[in-house]
Amino acid sequence: MFEKKEIIFSENIGVCQVTEITKLAAKNGEQIMYYGLRSVFDHKKVSYIPIEHHQVQLRPLISYEEAEKLAKDTSDGIGELRKREAEYVLLHKKEK
Repeated sequence: MFEKKEIIFSENIGVCQVTEITKLAAKNGEQIMYYGLRSVFDHKKVSYIPIEHHQVQLRPLISYEEAEKLAKDTSDGIGELRKREAEYVLLHKKEK
């Protein structure tokens, strides 16, 4: 389970921050726990993903070493969200 304020990767919006963990009502009235995610690159992009049984890939960010490899890769096989993830990791590692 991810924590509030954690920076993670979502296959839908890329690098994002867990802004909240909240309960939302389902169609049957049941309360379901959701992650509230906000893109770090476009704060208008927000996504709510169920904590359990979600179909969207959510994962921790790649390592600095993986980011360096991706940054050097010039093939078209790397999606834009993955390229941005590598940029984010490289930039924020230097800030620490």
